[in-house]
Amino acid sequence: MERDSQFIGQSGAFLDSVERASRAAALNRPVLVIGERGTGKELVAERLHRLSPRWSQPIVTMNCAALPETLIEAELFGHEAGAFTGATRARPGRFEEAHGGTLFLDELATLSAGAQERLLRATEYGEVTRIGSSKAIRVDVRIVAATNEHLPGLVERGRFRADLLDRLSFEVITLPPLRAREGDVPVLADHFGRRMAAELEWVRWPGFSAEAAETLARHDWPGNVRELRNVVERAVYRWDDPERPIAQIEFDPFASPWRPRPAAGAAVAVVEVAPAGAAPALAAPSDCDDLRAACHAYERALLEAALARCRFNQRQTAAALKLTYDQLRHALRRHDLLERAG
Repeated sequence: MERDSQFIGQSGAFLDSVERASRAAALNRPVLVIGERGTGKELVAERLHRLSPRWSQPIVTMNCAALPETLIEAELFGHEAGAFTGATRARPGRFEEAHGGTLFLDELATLSAGAQERLLRATEYGEVTRIGSSKAIRVDVRIVAATNEHLPGLVERGRFRADLLDRLSFEVITLPPLRAREGDVPVLADHFGRRMAAELEWVRWPGFSAEAAETLARHDWPGNVRELRNVVERAVYRWDDPERPIAQIEFDPFASPWRPRPAAGAAVAVVEVAPAGAAPALAAPSDCDDLRAACHAYERALLEAALARCRFNQRQTAAALKLTYDQLRHALRRHDLLERAG
């Protein structure tokens, strides 16, 4: 877990989820934490542990997606020497390691059917059996599990046990994505920016320009807080003048005119379908019989593509096309695209 991270935010949706976690912490009951990637599920799990009567005992983390299916059960429940090839000595599992404390199971939905069955027994009876042994071991463990999947939907499709879901879902805390946390992007961006500036030993924190702040606020943040932190820290360390507000934001770290091409011989099929109302395709030079119409169509197509790429953020689109904001607005008006640009 990221021990240097903190809960930062002021939106009602965010504070409600934190409050629910705080109330559930004192109860010796399992909790499911649901949320998109980068929303802070690990932090909620740690909060549930630190505010519980088990706070002085270990919190043990296992990422269920990080291990091959053949090793997950051995990691969870342990194994005896000689239980399988490579098991040269006995080893306790995560349940035994977390005895008296909390076991955090991340990416719960990736557990195999066999592991789900054994996990159900462990949660129901409070005992585990090492692989290769017939002796049950009593364990006192509180389970906190996390996933970005809709578990009831997985139950309907036969990919997750309904009885295990019933056992683990005493409380379900669903974390809001960053795009739903109104007003939290500026707060988080300022926090990550200040921290990065301090790491770079800047004398002062210049903040972001108005255009950069607006760009950050209007981004959709599919990677949520983790993505925001990366974007902000990258913008700070690339900025050459600590005396001026940061004015350049790069969302895609892979963006480059020298991006590697697919390996030679790799089959790459690209099919382009023009949406309804799209600008006509540019005619090949040898077939062009109307230069003005061809240039007009090409300019419109470039504008539409840039708008879509920048999620219809006009200031970001202007920067991408190396235009001023007013120049972009004039071009959009010329092609009747202002309403579509928002």
